[in-house]
Amino acid sequence: MQVFEKVVAEGGFASAARALDLSPAVVSRLVSDLEEHLDTRLIQRTTRKLALTESGIVYLHMLRRILQEINDAEVVAQNSSGVLAGTLHLLTTPLLASYFLAPLAALWREQHPEVMLEVSVDPFSHLRVEEFDLTLMAVEEDYDADTVARVLGRTESILCAAPRYLNRAGMPEHPGDLHVHDYLKFPWKKAPGQGNGHGIRLTHVMTYTEPVDVEMRVVLQSLSFDVLFRAALAGAGLCLLSRHLAQPYFRDGALVHVLPQWRASSLVIYAALPTRKLVPARVVAMLDFLSTAAQQVFSTAPY
Repeated sequence: MQVFEKVVAEGGFASAARALDLSPAVVSRLVSDLEEHLDTRLIQRTTRKLALTESGIVYLHMLRRILQEINDAEVVAQNSSGVLAGTLHLLTTPLLASYFLAPLAALWREQHPEVMLEVSVDPFSHLRVEEFDLTLMAVEEDYDADTVARVLGRTESILCAAPRYLNRAGMPEHPGDLHVHDYLKFPWKKAPGQGNGHGIRLTHVMTYTEPVDVEMRVVLQSLSFDVLFRAALAGAGLCLLSRHLAQPYFRDGALVHVLPQWRASSLVIYAALPTRKLVPARVVAMLDFLSTAAQQVFSTAPY
């Protein structure tokens, strides 16, 4: 049952096998055994994609409740023993994974050597909170969702570019100048800092007058913030970055803050739980651990 759920969550047998540290053959056999036991096909297997059958959709919905109850039973036993162990399933955005969570992995390991972290990365992590023990997400201040969450910190999304690009294209003096500039775009589903089409929405940080929507010339689009970030450092164009991420690069001159009196959005970093009920001790420990670390990262002055 757990293997079937993981195949669906990972979108394939091979990726589920890697996540479970099993061979693809074993994963495929276990799912086939489950289907044989149920006397029904759960997954339609094709060479190009994986799709649930109608029976598979119904079964998965009920199965996840059963697996959650098993997890709750483990939580009760674990909390009574006082031992932090097991696997912590954590979902995070790519930027928070690389520049916030990964640098903390060694320290977490020193403090809790019996807890294994399974980290999944999704730029739209706020849409999948129910699927994980803990979810890190960066959303706009007006984000409204029925989510149990703790604020880790706040930052701003700002325009940045390398001196190499600005020497070639010129420094924008006003948002209206941006329409002739090259833009490295992240294709948001619900867009912090984004206007319509290929543009961005900017707000003056001093006057907070009506936001200004500016269309730009997209030259590179990617779901990977790291791709956009590295391209910006190489001088490919303008990019929206977290102020706290960009800060060290401003200091060493690798990046320049473009239109410093304007910001695209004010972002809140949350650690979200799927429920308040029977939260595992290892999840509570991670939540406290991240809160302490975030105080040092996000409480620092931007310059």
